[in-house]
Amino acid sequence: MAKAKLTCDQQTYVVQALACFDSPAVVVAALKREYSTAVSPQAVECYDPTKKAGRNLAAKWNALFVETRKTFLEDTASIAISHRAVRLRALQRMADKAENSGNMVLASSLLKQAAEEVGGSYTNRRELTGKDGKDLPVPVSPVTIFQLPDNGRS
Repeated sequence: MAKAKLTCDQQTYVVQALACFDSPAVVVAALKREYSTAVSPQAVECYDPTKKAGRNLAAKWNALFVETRKTFLEDTASIAISHRAVRLRALQRMADKAENSGNMVLASSLLKQAAEEVGGSYTNRRELTGKDGKDLPVPVSPVTIFQLPDNGRS
């Protein structure tokens, strides 16, 4: 594959995609789709300063990589799938498509996943109160404990 010279916009795209943990193969496919530019995964990997191939990356691109990765890791709110409503809408579309194509097993699985999503199964929050916010009932011990005689050892 002939090495294509990337424009500044294409280089920015590559650096930012790698900083967001896209693999070189994914970035190569995106470059081909978005810019009609063919490059090798090895050429793309040169823009990742965390890899040996990118150890000599120019300061401009290194700074962009570091800033993009920091922002990516801190700002999950900008990722659509991190929101419950987006996930539920996607599950709805998938369930409708599965049902319309007659795949009832998949539709059932998607409905179950949606119910778990709504029910909070995918959170680490736990309910520590009883019904209507009241205290939890004290469990009754199945074993009766008897007071042993002192036998003068006190």
